[in-house]
Amino acid sequence: MKAFKLVCPVYTLDYKQLLPGGKELTPEALDELIASNKEASYQSCPILKYGTIHQDLRRFLQENPYNINFEKPDQAGGLALMSKIDFIPPLLKFFDYFKENDAYTYRHSLVVFALSILLAQDLLKETEDWIVDVMAGTIHDFGKVNVPLKILKKKEPLTRVDKIILEHHALAGFVLLSYFFQDHGKFAAWAAKEHHERRDGSGYPLGIPMKDRMIEIISVCDIYDALLSPRPHRPIPYDNRTALEEITDMAEKGKIGWEVVQALVSYSRKDRPAFQECKVSVEKRGASRADDLRRIDALRKMKCPNCHGTAREIKTSREEVEQIHYECRSCGNTFSEDDLLNMELDFS
Repeated sequence: MKAFKLVCPVYTLDYKQLLPGGKELTPEALDELIASNKEASYQSCPILKYGTIHQDLRRFLQENPYNINFEKPDQAGGLALMSKIDFIPPLLKFFDYFKENDAYTYRHSLVVFALSILLAQDLLKETEDWIVDVMAGTIHDFGKVNVPLKILKKKEPLTRVDKIILEHHALAGFVLLSYFFQDHGKFAAWAAKEHHERRDGSGYPLGIPMKDRMIEIISVCDIYDALLSPRPHRPIPYDNRTALEEITDMAEKGKIGWEVVQALVSYSRKDRPAFQECKVSVEKRGASRADDLRRIDALRKMKCPNCHGTAREIKTSREEVEQIHYECRSCGNTFSEDDLLNMELDFS
């Protein structure tokens, strides 16, 4: 496994620090972390029997367009498969956390889980037991417990530092799931780490080509539901056609595979063609997303932690390594991204 560094520390729900920021995630470091939890023993529970998850998921799947994606036979089959999947108590508590503190991530996790199962049954030739064993669609975002709620719920455009902390959730999820599953080779942990990677290597956190079909299924379902859902920073969601066009555009650019897109589009068609026969139009007729382009521009702006004025970026080079710091246009305060990271990671 390629070694990589954590930008931010990783904590459990009860604020136990598992690893500090800057830690290199070598197999040896992960083995040492897992060894610290080897004495723990958990009795698993079916996910659909925990709390109100079953009722909540049924309600979520009645919303448009999932009421079309999950017509009764598909919904029954998908839920039957989900009923075979168990989780250990520490992971089930993550659902409680998100349900109480971040309704979007709670709903999103369950919907991506159900949609991933739907597509996996079409796209994978493996047995149901295999799908049950590796299915991680519902815990791909558990690393978001390490993202302060003030960032998850932020209504203003995200700053570059916000984005760094938000993207940390992929590695945080990998560490958390490795720790609780007591195995850093567990598929669920790798899915959490790699669900934002892309086929062409343009994703994060590692910028490596996505090669696993199951992780790609989870990734596409993650993108689809994120586009369809209202978010604090984007209260107006994409309509279904525009969301599918965005995903089609990603396939055209080589970021995701065409077969997964075909399978997703086929479930949006009333005649429900086999995914191999589903013709995906590349014509763009959905709503314009100019507002999202403006939001990307806003990402580049940095606010001064002293007076909240706009700061300008200053690049310097030391020993051929580029360094960036900021200077406030109003008060002259200078600061670095590390200064902002430490401020934003205050969970109090």
